[in-house]
Amino acid sequence: MIEFSDVSRIFTVGDQQVAALRNINLELVAGEYVSIMGPSGSGKSTLLNLMGLLDRPTSGIYRLDGQDVTTLDDTQQALVRRDKIGFVFQFFHLVPRLSAAMNIELPMILAGVPVEERRERVVQLLQSYGLTDRADHRPEQLSGGQRQRVAIARATIMRPLVLLADEPTGNLDQATGKEVMSLLEHLMEQGVTLIMVTHDPGLGARASRQLHMVDGQIVSDSRARG
Repeated sequence: MIEFSDVSRIFTVGDQQVAALRNINLELVAGEYVSIMGPSGSGKSTLLNLMGLLDRPTSGIYRLDGQDVTTLDDTQQALVRRDKIGFVFQFFHLVPRLSAAMNIELPMILAGVPVEERRERVVQLLQSYGLTDRADHRPEQLSGGQRQRVAIARATIMRPLVLLADEPTGNLDQATGKEVMSLLEHLMEQGVTLIMVTHDPGLGARASRQLHMVDGQIVSDSRARG
């Protein structure tokens, strides 16, 4: 599903070069539940951004679903991102002026999905995520947990192969965070590959596979027992 071969990412800061990722070799199979952990500046978010085609490696090859995506131009990468990847962020990144239903519908509008199909799928997800009575509310009228549920619904409305979550509970209280994690894990059980960056060891331990990063390298790769 995801394969990195000798992937590095170098940033230029002033007159210095900073290696955010150093020769990453990694293979993730479809349906895995993976957490990425490590101290700040270890390269976690950079790795996630490369997986999500939000950034490009300085060197190396990234294959997604068997396709070398490092050679694609920006338009081609955008199409792959639209069709195969969903994103969930700590700060939700909802469009403030749009209702919950319209935020969820937005990726399908951009993809040219027919109106009737869009409406049907939005209604289904609103029901599934307990948001039917919040469909017409704008983000500012929603609680943190409701906003994150809207964000997850938007991330999955195109039925992606991979769901990338960057600190998905970092802006939520503990109880709401547990609800959000249960929702994400339910999606994984339906066949979505779930990859999560987290600073929380307790959340990271929930994943069936844990990657630990230090100084731009994966220093351990372990699987949960049982």
